[in-house]
Amino acid sequence: MGATSVMAAVAIEGTVRSDVNTKRLLRSLQPGEIALIRHEDLDDAAAEGLLQAGAKAVVNAAKTLTGSFPHDGPMCLLRAGVPIYEIADAHFETIPDGTVVSIRDGLLVGRHIVIPCAAFTYERMADRLSAAERNYPDALFDFAHNTIKFAERELASLLAPVAMPELRKPVKHRPVLIVSRGRGYKDDLAALRDYIAEARPVLFGVDGGADALLEQGLRPDVIIGDMDSVSDEALRCGAQLLVHAYADGRAPGMDRIAELGLYADAVAVPGTSEDAAMRIAYGHHAERIVIVGGHVHPIDFMEKGRGGMASTLLVRMLLGDKLVDARGAGLWLQPRKRLLHRVPERANVAEGGRGG
Repeated sequence: MGATSVMAAVAIEGTVRSDVNTKRLLRSLQPGEIALIRHEDLDDAAAEGLLQAGAKAVVNAAKTLTGSFPHDGPMCLLRAGVPIYEIADAHFETIPDGTVVSIRDGLLVGRHIVIPCAAFTYERMADRLSAAERNYPDALFDFAHNTIKFAERELASLLAPVAMPELRKPVKHRPVLIVSRGRGYKDDLAALRDYIAEARPVLFGVDGGADALLEQGLRPDVIIGDMDSVSDEALRCGAQLLVHAYADGRAPGMDRIAELGLYADAVAVPGTSEDAAMRIAYGHHAERIVIVGGHVHPIDFMEKGRGGMASTLLVRMLLGDKLVDARGAGLWLQPRKRLLHRVPERANVAEGGRGG
C-alpha cells in the first residue's frame, strides 16, 4: 500500500496549535498536538524541531516545498511517520489555536470548520524536487547576483568599527565555539566532544544553538540572537545574553527577555546573528573560531528565505584562517550507522517512501 492510501485510511485527530512563526510555535507545541504553520519551503531545523516537539501531524498553509530549489527539509517528518498536509493560505486564520480537529479523506474537520487539505506524500515531494532541480540554476543565478550586489554595498559596514559588548568570560587568545542550528549540527557537535574537553573553548549559542549545547551537557557562556528559537530553560541557564538588534537600535527580542525577568545587552552588528557571533569573537581577539551548524551555501540561505549571503561571505573573508568550519565533522562519527540511515537519493524519494 502506498504512502498516499495509508494516510487516507487513517484519521488524524488532535488539538491544533498554531503560529505564523514556526520557531515561536515550537515553544508552545505539546506532544500529540497538530501543528498549524505557514512555512514555505520547510527547512531542516524547523522540521526537526516539530518532530522533537512531538507533533502528531503538521498542517501547512503554504507550499512545504515550492519547487524553486531542491532541499530535503520535510524528509525527517515523513520518515518518522509524521504526516504533512497542505491547505490554502486563506484557511490559516479560520482555524483558531486550540481547536480540536480530525483529518481524513482530504478534509480537515472541526467545529464549524470543513477545509480541503492535501497530503504531502513522498510522491508529491518527488514531483516538486524534480521541478526544483530544473529551476535551481535560475534561482542560483539570482542568489549569486544579489550576493555580489549587496556585498559591494555592505563592504564599508564590514570594515567600519563595531561597538563590541563587554563579555563576562574572557575570549582574548582563547578558542571560541559557535553553535547554530544548521544542517547536521547535532552530529557535528557530538563529533567535537573530545576537542571541547581538551581545548575548553568559550561557548556561544546562536538562538537554538544554546539548546544544542545543553543537550550535550555543555552550558553556553554566551547566547546571542533575536531570541525567537531558544528555550526558556536555555535563557535561564546563566549564560550572558546578547540580543541581536537592528542597525537603528530596535531589538524585538528584548521583549521576551523582559517577560522572563532577565537582563540582556542589545548588540547592533550587521548581518545574521551567526555573523554577529563571529564578529564579536573576532573583535575580542579569539585565538580560533570554530563554528558548528553554520549556514554556508545558497540552499542554507534559501531555506531561510534569504535572497543572498553577502554579510556571511564578507564575515568569513574577514575572519580568514581564524575560522574553522566544523560542518560535516559528524560524517566521521559512526560512519556505518550513518550510511545505513542515509536519506534516499532524490530520484528515488517516492520509492523509498513506499518501502517505509
